[in-house]
Amino acid sequence: MTARFSARVAGAEAYALGEGPVWDAERDRLLWVDILGGTVQAGQLSQEKITVTASWDFDDLACVVAVDAEGDLLVAQRGVVERVKSDGSRTIVADLTRAGSRLNDGAVDPQGRFVVGGMALDSSRGTQTLVRLDGDAITVLDDDLTLSNGLAWSPDGRTLYSVDSIPGVIYARDYPDGVRRELFRIDDGLPDGLTVDSLGNLWIAIWGRGRIECRTSGGDLLAVVDVDAPHTTSCAFAGPELDVLVITTATQDLSPTDLTRHPASGRLFTADVGATGLRTPHWKQ
Repeated sequence: MTARFSARVAGAEAYALGEGPVWDAERDRLLWVDILGGTVQAGQLSQEKITVTASWDFDDLACVVAVDAEGDLLVAQRGVVERVKSDGSRTIVADLTRAGSRLNDGAVDPQGRFVVGGMALDSSRGTQTLVRLDGDAITVLDDDLTLSNGLAWSPDGRTLYSVDSIPGVIYARDYPDGVRRELFRIDDGLPDGLTVDSLGNLWIAIWGRGRIECRTSGGDLLAVVDVDAPHTTSCAFAGPELDVLVITTATQDLSPTDLTRHPASGRLFTADVGATGLRTPHWKQ
């Protein structure tokens, strides 16, 4: 029997394209981005409410945020990946700019390396990459994606799960050098960001359907989290015990009628789902 949960509104601010929540355990803070707003936010999670405590602005897009052991940020923008230090200084780590595309979703692997994928800005299909940054080296993991999205690793770090949203495919590979294989497809809505819990189950945001789906690595549906925002974008386990599911949403592409029906669109949500997550690895330069 599929378990059913309801998410509750946890933040006051609405974002055009809220994405990529990351729990920074050492500093007891949540990080997330508003891609189209060009901002990175930090917030405090208290009694399942999230209060913004800091914000960083970028000239264009802010697509992904990661954090290192000292608390410095790694921010993927339209094409460049930039380090933002606590003193405010910024340094470009890599330039991944490609015509006709932008960076989209990314995460830090168990070895501390940043993995990030792109999305097409036109109707082209099968032209986007998923790459791994290791110092100055750039390794291409995939070169045939359309909308590279959620990334997460199994609890033992030996399997990488990844999403290509347009065909609706969830992939897996032995990590770091295994051959990619298709696990299953999502046919109702677009799979977006994802996270993995401590038991190895996948929690997948379904864009256009206002829900998070929990599935086994074989695709069996275990639970659904209903979210009163059609465009659910990503999720992560947060809090000292990693037992609060934080969900990001978007107002992008919603009509005035949609926004009237779902006025909490674009805000952060939380849910208690009876599961715990995995610690987020620190990015290592």
